[in-house]
Formats: sequence, structure tokens, C-alpha cells
Amino acid sequence: MKEIRGTTILAVRDEKGVAMGGDGQVTLGQSIAIKHRARKIRKLYREKVLVGFAGATADAFTLLERFEAKLEEFSGNLIRASVELAKEWRTDKYLRRLEAMLLATDGHNLLLVSGTGDVIEPDDDIIGIGSGGGYAMAAARALVSHTQMNAREVVEYSLKIASGMCVYTNEEILIEYVSRGS
Repeated sequence: MKEIRGTTILAVRDEKGVAMGGDGQVTLGQSIAIKHRARKIRKLYREKVLVGFAGATADAFTLLERFEAKLEEFSGNLIRASVELAKEWRTDKYLRRLEAMLLATDGHNLLLVSGTGDVIEPDDDIIGIGSGGGYAMAAARALVSHTQMNAREVVEYSLKIASGMCVYTNEEILIEYVSRGS
């Protein structure tokens, strides 16, 4: 699968819920700092589901609309909505050309949804997407293994580390949280 560049989204699950964060940088071709404070994380389905996106903005917003419709159709069932979106995304002639990826969580489940039909739940409660996703995931794994930080703190520090390593990631970080009880 083609790497989606131009952002970093990271989600970390702990015993209380999931923190999801993203940087605010928007790039356009060789121009890195077109926008500094973009919101790449959205609350959907009665503010019970967090979704972060990486990739082409218009494509991501198209997918967010479709995903929100799936969440409504399946009464907020994140796994069912994600599987149905992935199937539609992969098979629809128009949608399969979209260049974006999504992370989604309801506080219990944590999923990566892609246009190749993937719906993946990480084994270690940490997942990242975008050009800085690998850096942020590595930092998060180290912090979870060697500190007592909560999920929100891990996301914040990991994204700061990624911003120092990935030219497509900045330090304008937005973090949202959804608890398991939501």
C-alpha cells in the first residue's frame, strides 16, 4: 500500500480509554507549511467515536461522511461500520481512488481502516498513520514500556518526538480522548 504523507496521527489505548492526536501541518507538493493548525481528528456519532485521517484532505472528508453514515446505519457499532466502509471503499469505482487512511476508536476498539479493505486492530494498543506515524509509534512504544504515562501523555510526547524527525509533521498538536465508558 502506498504511504500517505503529510501528517501524523497516533492513537494509544490504556485501561481508561483511547487518546488520539494529530499534528496540524498541511503540505501541498513541495510547500511544507501551507497551514499550521489543521484539525485532522473529528468526533463522530454523538461524539462517541474519534476518527483521525491522513492523506488528501478532500478524500478524507469524503470518507468521513461515508463513515459517519455507516456509524448511524449500524447504531454506533464501530467494528461493523468500519468493515462495511472498508468493503465499500475497496469495491466502489469512485471511492477506491481516494488516497487517505483512517484511525477510528470508540474507547474500546481501536482500528486502522484503509482503501485496500484492511480493518486492523493493533496488538499493542498503539497505532499511527501518515508520514510521521512510524516515528510516533516507536516513541509511544518506548514510553508505554518504560514510563507510567497515561495514553494522553504518551500521545503528546510521541507526537512531539515525531515532529522533530518528520519534516511533514509539526508541533501544533491536537489531542482528543474517548473513555471506555462513553
